[in-house]
Amino acid sequence: MRPSDLDPAFISHAPGYWSEDATENWDDHRWQLRNRVDSLADLDLRLNLTDEERAGVLLAGTKLAMAITPHFFNLIDRDDPNCPIRRQVIPRIEEGWNAPEEMADPCGEDSHMPVPGLVHRYPDRVLFLVTDRCASYCRYCTRSRVVSGVGEQHLETQWEMAFKYLEKHTEVRDVLLSGGDPLLFSDDKLDKILTRLRAIPHIQFIRIGSRIPIFLPQRITPELCAMLKKHHPLFISIHSNHPRELTTEVRDALGRLADAGIPLGNQSVMLRGVNDSVEVQKALVQKLLMCRVKPYYLYQCDLINGSSHLRTPVAEGVAIIEGLRGHTTGYAIPQFVIDGPGGGGKIPINPNYVVDTASGKITLRNFEGEIFEYPDPTPISKETLKALNHRALNGCHCP
Repeated sequence: MRPSDLDPAFISHAPGYWSEDATENWDDHRWQLRNRVDSLADLDLRLNLTDEERAGVLLAGTKLAMAITPHFFNLIDRDDPNCPIRRQVIPRIEEGWNAPEEMADPCGEDSHMPVPGLVHRYPDRVLFLVTDRCASYCRYCTRSRVVSGVGEQHLETQWEMAFKYLEKHTEVRDVLLSGGDPLLFSDDKLDKILTRLRAIPHIQFIRIGSRIPIFLPQRITPELCAMLKKHHPLFISIHSNHPRELTTEVRDALGRLADAGIPLGNQSVMLRGVNDSVEVQKALVQKLLMCRVKPYYLYQCDLINGSSHLRTPVAEGVAIIEGLRGHTTGYAIPQFVIDGPGGGGKIPINPNYVVDTASGKITLRNFEGEIFEYPDPTPISKETLKALNHRALNGCHCP
């Protein structure tokens, strides 16, 4: 870990690995997408690769594609294979081994899909998978079976069937657009999707899950923000795992979304060698608040095939939450969750602050290890209520 990773300052890494000639196009998200690093030759031009990485890149063509925007690539350390940014987006040979507990669909989405592309697992909300493409691809992607177009499955969203299902199911009040990344769509296409959803009376609010503000902050244009503002209440969940990801460009992009009145939350994934320490997590969550983003969830990494080299013991996540609680503002503390393997949904995991429960009281431990007793409320007797009533009616306010 570099000391600068814990520095709360925001910096730009441009042009980084790119020449000064790129600066005139740097802020164009279309240029960023056209110039993504997506081949072994591209990596060799810029990084000193390990044998494990070379083999992983060759494997990626049959599992989950590799693509990294220039903006995000500039955060990678050229010589350090343990760089926390590098571990997130550059394939390694370990992806080719599936541990016995791993699975293609660890969240059980396919089994909760009444319509292709629409996941209805919770009573009042649905997950709408609108695309299988992202600006860059995370090596621990929960949907690597369908995302990027090179896996064994393909996303086949049935748009009209999905909209008709939503119109029929009046219990649905919350729609989460995800994929892939919905913010890759043009402003016009995304506007049409949101308009169609807004026409369904019982849908109260809409969420978008996106890593675009982190991978491709240039996409967060004033025009996009103005369009999104029309569809309130609208929420956006971003995905940042490490404080180095929060550059000046990312801060400014998030600021444009916040200024458009969009509440922002962050979802992180616990990853070995990336953010599996209290120090890194504390720097991340505090920096997120400076970007007007509420740390929302900290996920235990799903049991996705080929992820064992990135997954951490559950106890480490619990220890991190305990290391944050009481040592930084409550606004900065995410909820640590495990997505129940096979489709159990999000299950909150917390440090154990309850020492004992007994009749009439609970014994608690605070963040410093001190013990406190909290008694249950003492019931007010009928006689006491009668006496209080008598005093009040007779103008006596004495105790």
